Amino acid sequence: MPSEPPDTDDRGSATAPEGTGGEGAKRGLPRRAVLAAGAVAAASGVAAAVAVDKFHGGTRFFGEDSTPPTVAEYVVARLADLGIEHVFGVPGDYVFGLDNAIEASDRVTWVGAANELNAAYAADGYARIRGAAILCTTYAVGELSALNGVMGSYAERLPIFHLVGQPSSKLQRARAVTHHSLGDGMFRQFECLSAASACVSAHLTARNAIAEMERVIIEALAQRRPAYLTIAADEALLPIIGTPVAGVPLAEVPRPHSDSASLDAAIAAITERVTASKATVVLPAYTIGRFGLARQLIRFLDASGLAYATTPMDKAQISETNPHFLGMYAGDGSEPDVKKAVEGAEVILNLGGVAFVDSNTGLWTDALDPARMITVWPDYVQIGHTIFGGIYLADVLEQLTTALPETRTPRPNPPAALPVPGATADRVSSATLYPRLAEFLRDDDVVIAETGLCLAHMARLRLPEGAVFHNQTLWGSIGWATPAAFGAALADSSRRTVLVTGDGAHQLTANEIGTMGRYGVKPVIIVLNNAMYGIEEILNEQQGHVYDVLTPWNYHQLPEALGCKDWYTARVTTLGELDTALATAAGHDSGCYLEIMLDRSDIPQSLPTPTLHMIYQTAPAGPALPPLAITAAAETTNGSGHIS
Repeated sequence: MPSEPPDTDDRGSATAPEGTGGEGAKRGLPRRAVLAAGAVAAASGVAAAVAVDKFHGGTRFFGEDSTPPTVAEYVVARLADLGIEHVFGVPGDYVFGLDNAIEASDRVTWVGAANELNAAYAADGYARIRGAAILCTTYAVGELSALNGVMGSYAERLPIFHLVGQPSSKLQRARAVTHHSLGDGMFRQFECLSAASACVSAHLTARNAIAEMERVIIEALAQRRPAYLTIAADEALLPIIGTPVAGVPLAEVPRPHSDSASLDAAIAAITERVTASKATVVLPAYTIGRFGLARQLIRFLDASGLAYATTPMDKAQISETNPHFLGMYAGDGSEPDVKKAVEGAEVILNLGGVAFVDSNTGLWTDALDPARMITVWPDYVQIGHTIFGGIYLADVLEQLTTALPETRTPRPNPPAALPVPGATADRVSSATLYPRLAEFLRDDDVVIAETGLCLAHMARLRLPEGAVFHNQTLWGSIGWATPAAFGAALADSSRRTVLVTGDGAHQLTANEIGTMGRYGVKPVIIVLNNAMYGIEEILNEQQGHVYDVLTPWNYHQLPEALGCKDWYTARVTTLGELDTALATAAGHDSGCYLEIMLDRSDIPQSLPTPTLHMIYQTAPAGPALPPLAITAAAETTNGSGHIS
């Protein structure tokens, strides 16, 4: 099975149950965010009014005769309740309280990254496998260094709990001029920047830590987006005030439940459209995996008999050996049979909200009529101009599984295995490399593809049983993939992690290879060395620019230089060398690092000038793209549960 957060009942997001307002509601906290102790207790079958009598954050216990945990200890333990076992970060003096609590805990392991940006990327990769992650940085210089990585997690819906240690409250009140500051005695300027990368934020103190942690956890999991948590250095060491909450693993956190009237109306409308259609195709989005709904999607496809295709961003949310799978859809970049099936469908059931971004649609060459689209967003349904609010993807999938009659959409024949061309003495090229990589991949692999030319090639490969595929199609920050592969490998050591990256992106974050060796992960890293930023070349009207040329590195020597022990490394130029290297890597019981030499000419020609002008709107004259229609979730306004 593809990797997803452990899931006993396919419920992925969180909220407090109805009727658990309690004292938190009296204090004016949002109903959805208060008394998650009640939600947690409800999930474990305990009455919401029963208080937790034990703090289980390591070796310390909280009862009548023991010392309560500090704020830092409590935060670490509460997040560990979700099943997070590693904390990525870089130490700093303002965050020592948190760092020490992490180090002292027997439930989480500190993972020191080469820098904060890499730590954020690694947390992103970890969350893609585990469902959530923790990032810990110091004030200002640390948190801002991580910001790009956390913003990518926001864009691609991954709950990263970003813990930031700030100067002590005494220093802040005194407006002292301290290091890591602008020298003006002001300490709040950076909060707005970091908070912009999160869906929820909080400044934790001894008095509010318990309630605020519940509010933050619930919101971050409900949206599957990062949370930003600041703690002053002195507050981190104070004992919390109140009774700690004993949480549950991520898969057991209660999810919000849909408004029944709105859900019934949406299911009826979807069923009517699909039943009347002679051809319906499903496009499941990446959010299926984010919310832990892969098993539920499989049940729906099996019950309905509908065929599905995926865009590059949504690739392998469930196994690509599934009999209902058509292939990849990316506009003009699609396989012809898949393009015909998707664009010829009378109804397109978009489950989860596919991102129709340029990099996910063959540069906006998708030809999908919005009038034929039914979109089930994570928290509402849109059919044409009608929005059904207050309903959730998990509930819609569950209801449709029994509501839709079984149909059998005609399927094109599965593509034949790619031919493996070339003689052993031939130089490696893209045409001969990727068919060999398709054969190299095995069941249950975790495949990480960097933004760039390699992503376009890797997205077209049909993956084996249970293999999953992760990329950063929407945010597209080059360098992400190397640390993300480290995080993914650490999140599940039982599976092989395969990283495919270009040399340009790899140069940005290659120092994280040393961290891989330190923590004993065993990835297969394939670096494509064409000595330039290949993707930038084809996105420019003319090729050969000096700014696309890279500093030459001996990449295959990096693992040894960075302290990796017993890794297999090779530089590959010919197909014979490639075949030998892949065979050796397949049987090697440690990390593997293959530097694949590609000719600079082994890239596509620049995109046509009209296409580039269409993408970037840089033409001096001509029509602009129509404005994007951005529709927000709406509240229900009448008894039918929808607005029109």
